[in-house]
Amino acid sequence: MANLFCDFRFLLLIAAVVFIYIQVESENHCTGQMRLLIDQISMQQGQIVAFEDERKRHFEERLQMKTLLQDLERKGLQQLTDKTQVPVAAVVIMACNRADYLDKTIKSVLKYQTPVASKYPVFVSQDGSNPDVKKKALSFDRLAYMQHLDYGEVETERPGELIAYYKIARHYKWALDQLFYIHKFSRVIILEDDMEIAPDFFSYFEAAAMLLDKDKTIMAVSSWNDNGQKQFVHDPYLLYRSDFFPGLGWMLTKSIWDELSPKWPKAYWDDWLRLKENHKGRQFIRPEVCRTYNFGEHGSSMGQFFKQYLEPIKLNDVQIDWMSMDLGYLMEDKYVKHFADAVKKAKPVYGNDAVMKAFNVAGDVRIEYRDQSDFEHIARQFGIFEEWKDGIPRTAYKGVVVFRHQTRRRIFLVGPDSLKRLGI
Repeated sequence: MANLFCDFRFLLLIAAVVFIYIQVESENHCTGQMRLLIDQISMQQGQIVAFEDERKRHFEERLQMKTLLQDLERKGLQQLTDKTQVPVAAVVIMACNRADYLDKTIKSVLKYQTPVASKYPVFVSQDGSNPDVKKKALSFDRLAYMQHLDYGEVETERPGELIAYYKIARHYKWALDQLFYIHKFSRVIILEDDMEIAPDFFSYFEAAAMLLDKDKTIMAVSSWNDNGQKQFVHDPYLLYRSDFFPGLGWMLTKSIWDELSPKWPKAYWDDWLRLKENHKGRQFIRPEVCRTYNFGEHGSSMGQFFKQYLEPIKLNDVQIDWMSMDLGYLMEDKYVKHFADAVKKAKPVYGNDAVMKAFNVAGDVRIEYRDQSDFEHIARQFGIFEEWKDGIPRTAYKGVVVFRHQTRRRIFLVGPDSLKRLGI
């Protein structure tokens, strides 16, 4: 009987152990299920938050479009464009958070745009929601307002990069898509919110538009000369072709934008345009004397080069009727010979002291450089831009950089294969 009782207790003990094991396993399973459920709930909550953010973004965009349409209806696009007059180009001023700069730029543009308003409807495109910028833009009746609201995260490709350059690239693509594809303009002139324009700015671009239509080897037309400082320019009537994209007040066509828009870069759009793979051997028209002046010491580039290169820029002050000028020499088939003749007539100067010798020559001077390092050394002595991009110096045409040197005399810095490329 005692043995039977012991066996019974042993069985109870085993049953208890099994029961406890089952309970523990059950609790572990429940805990695992609970954790899985919590994870699923957290994931769903994240999706709900993302959905709410997306919904908010779409709501803001719809509100933005509604505001834009109301603004256009209020002012009437007929005030910006004449139904009997096909616009030469829309003018867009790219803005963000500098209301005082924007005010100065708008006033400069409208000062010269008023007599040709039907040819050049003006838009302000604001990136972001700075209330002072929006208020300033809407205070002018003779322009239309657009607002780019972008809540997407910005992921830089390299550590330490400024997010601003990525936001700027997004804004440019959005604004140009709007003007070319929504408003159906055939050409757009892009200005920034820290620019003043010259008296003949619009006449210059009207004549240049005809060049763009005739010569498909011209990718864009710019109002800027990187070496346009007072000591390096003289002739306000002279225009050049360049393999280097100048930017800073430039015009492009819809056909060029059709090509660029699908592959537009995440950042540094201007340097991207300077890559050979993008301009594909096409060139840019630029003036000797700038038709825009950049007063923006404070901005995304934090005043880089402002004192040395931007502040001394000469803004043209001569009123020129460009439509009466013969610009045929800028067509590709004529320009190579036109430019080569000027280079050929320049007096060659050689040696390590070539820069010093150039001071003693009365007429145009030609100095050859061996490579990029040699070019930078010579450019530094004159004080012009030393920078290259993808093998091309700033302002260069077939490797030749030309500028005045404190007089009417021109200095031609000629690359190692430039004469061959010019047929000299």
